[in-house]
Amino acid sequence: MPTKIELIVDDLDDAEAFEARVPELLTQARALPCLTRLTSGKVWPKEDGTPRPAHRTLQLWFADYDAASAAVGSEAGQVFFAAFVGSAGGKVTGLFTDVETVWEAGEA
Repeated sequence: MPTKIELIVDDLDDAEAFEARVPELLTQARALPCLTRLTSGKVWPKEDGTPRPAHRTLQLWFADYDAASAAVGSEAGQVFFAAFVGSAGGKVTGLFTDVETVWEAGEA
């Protein structure tokens, strides 16, 4: 089963400084060995004006757990994860997920 590493960046005090680094961080992420898919996005503000629960998410997809673990431990992984977490001031939650179901519109 695929494994997804999801990085959730908390709402930041200086989001503009983090956003200025995002293109470089995405380039670093694409260099991770065995990466099969990458998705990134900003969390929409809440319509009721209350604080949003996070600022940005990044999903890094791999064929399996072993590939994801190897990517994290690789030289490229050490560079990327240190830069990503550092750029967010440590305000990152990381999740390793065993993807059980992937459904696309139009599929039965």
